[in-house]
Amino acid sequence: MPEQTVLRPPGQPGAWRDVTEDADDANDRDDEFRGALNRALGRPTEGGDVRTVWRALGQHGVLRGLYRDTDSGGATADPVRLGALLHAMDERGDNGATLTVLVQAASALPLLSTGTTETCRALRERALDGRATVALAATDSAAPGSELTALGTEVRWDERTLHLNGGKRWVSGAGSADHLMVLARHRPGRHFTSFTWVLVPVTAPGVRIEPADTGGLLASAALGHVHLDDVRLDVDHLVGRPGRAMASFAQHMATERLAGAQWAVALLRRALTATHRHLTARPAGEGTLWHNAAIRQDFAACLVRTEQLRALVEAAVRTSNGRPDMNGTALLKAAVGQTADDVLSRCAQLQGADGMTAGGAHHVRAEAAVLGLGGGATELMLAHVADAADILLDTSRPVP
Repeated sequence: MPEQTVLRPPGQPGAWRDVTEDADDANDRDDEFRGALNRALGRPTEGGDVRTVWRALGQHGVLRGLYRDTDSGGATADPVRLGALLHAMDERGDNGATLTVLVQAASALPLLSTGTTETCRALRERALDGRATVALAATDSAAPGSELTALGTEVRWDERTLHLNGGKRWVSGAGSADHLMVLARHRPGRHFTSFTWVLVPVTAPGVRIEPADTGGLLASAALGHVHLDDVRLDVDHLVGRPGRAMASFAQHMATERLAGAQWAVALLRRALTATHRHLTARPAGEGTLWHNAAIRQDFAACLVRTEQLRALVEAAVRTSNGRPDMNGTALLKAAVGQTADDVLSRCAQLQGADGMTAGGAHHVRAEAAVLGLGGGATELMLAHVADAADILLDTSRPVP
């Protein structure tokens, strides 16, 4: 029988432990998780900022219930429960908050779990309880987001003190976080072992966060640019072994890309639901816009593409065994990039002038552009897919 995990009451360390249980027990645990999720994102958090939402998720045990192996330093988000969290977040209609929760849950907290110092462990416990927030600061001021090995942020240390200099751009949650997970180089060169993670309190001297001007898009994400000017920290703010940063980042980036695809499906279905509601209510001739055959076909084409993406996501979840691989999630993210904007663009067109309202279809489409950028641009993902073509086309792999 498969190993599953058990949710303990919120606030208790080590919420996950490996146990052997049958399918009924596993379903009960999943139901317990969904119940906690429903309570966390119920009326008390409606309209709340992302810190309020994160605190509710922690207080109700959702964050602890999300992970496997938190006590072993290899915490990984359960893909099924991660999908449930993102669908529930998307129902709130706040894309900025969903983005920030996604990055924290899929990448920042799992990366933090690799830290073995008391500083890292203490922050991890506070974050899992919802009492602290952590922003992932990887994209560098000195290099394109897709070229992390060219980053200019540097960390040096002596026996007890870290010295950190550099800058990070477009950090989701920078304006609302308590700590930053900063990717920095500790020696020259582009080799993947030249980088490490540093845990940086936002209140540390030398840290300055500049709000990013997004023109009102993704406002709740508190996107910001981070400036690091001779930031000095105790060496226990190093996260994990020096030189392992890129390897750990790659592992959890695959989960983040899967999470982005799960969110994309939820967002597209929400947009299609709103569009269908508009079309069936808007008078046209002797009926409504929905009675126009051309409009119905356009809508149906969008629904087909969304369902194709959903099927691809579900196949990835089934075959991942809890640990998505880079090749499969690169393909998945490329599919998101090719699908999301097309579907949302058509939804906005089908809604006509009503799609121009505040928070309407055009606004949602503009915010959803992050799906084709964050975690790797679509063009970069397509290049990865091409490089992995032989693996992805392996005929010995069963169809899930």
